[in-house]
Amino acid sequence: MSADRRYPDWVRYSGLGLELAGATAGFALLGYWADRHFDIEPWGVLGGVMLGLVGGLYNLVKQSLQAAREARIEDEAASRSRDKPDERVRGGD
Repeated sequence: MSADRRYPDWVRYSGLGLELAGATAGFALLGYWADRHFDIEPWGVLGGVMLGLVGGLYNLVKQSLQAAREARIEDEAASRSRDKPDERVRGGD
């Protein structure tokens, strides 16, 4: 069992949305600072928002693919256990 399985799935997925929002907001603030410091308005904010979105979406896609992989493994394990005959039910040995 992985360390991420300590939390329910909805907590993991809500965290992904917060990471996307946090990355976008953080890079936008960094861009705002660059705009003020280097007098390059509006390119700092625009670049920061774009970097935040790209980084956040990369993480979102990566985690989504991992969740799909884990779900497929769990489904295969469940179907194997369902197809396997129950060895506890044995007649008169």
